[in-house]
Amino acid sequence: MKSSWKRGVENPQIYVLSHDEVGLANHIHLHAVQSLFESDVVHSAEVGALVGAVAVTVILGGAYVLDFSDVILGWGPYIFLSFIAFGFCTRERGLISFQEPNYNFKQFEKSLNEGKHVFLVDLDPEQEAQLSDVLKTQPDVVEFATELVVPHWLLAIPHWMDRFIDRNLYSHSQQHK
Repeated sequence: MKSSWKRGVENPQIYVLSHDEVGLANHIHLHAVQSLFESDVVHSAEVGALVGAVAVTVILGGAYVLDFSDVILGWGPYIFLSFIAFGFCTRERGLISFQEPNYNFKQFEKSLNEGKHVFLVDLDPEQEAQLSDVLKTQPDVVEFATELVVPHWLLAIPHWMDRFIDRNLYSHSQQHK
């Protein structure tokens, strides 16, 4: 039976961002934001990939304009150098940002430092009205921000996986006891 406050929002859609990691770990029904997403690695790696794409353009464009590809070696070394430059830029920018907080979560820093917790809820567009209804019944919960981050099809994957695991691993084994 679902809790009345959830109203159709499944557990895989709810995450908690908190500085109280021990307290969060003691509540098995709460999902913490993955540490990879707490840092700015993903966003910074995307920025590094853009810088790498510029490096690829400069390398291949320079080889073409300066006519280096017609010299003895051909295009092979320049293409290889382009792959190396792209990978290096992406990797380095991603590694540098491991200690930086996620740029989406910087707006919550003050609240987190005050000991508050941030609930992140991934919703389908149809579920937004339900969340608004829930927020009206919870006076201590404040809507802080709304942002379109994840496409709908990506939200469905954890929900599908949770059902798949529950149906095939847990429910089946519990029925035979």
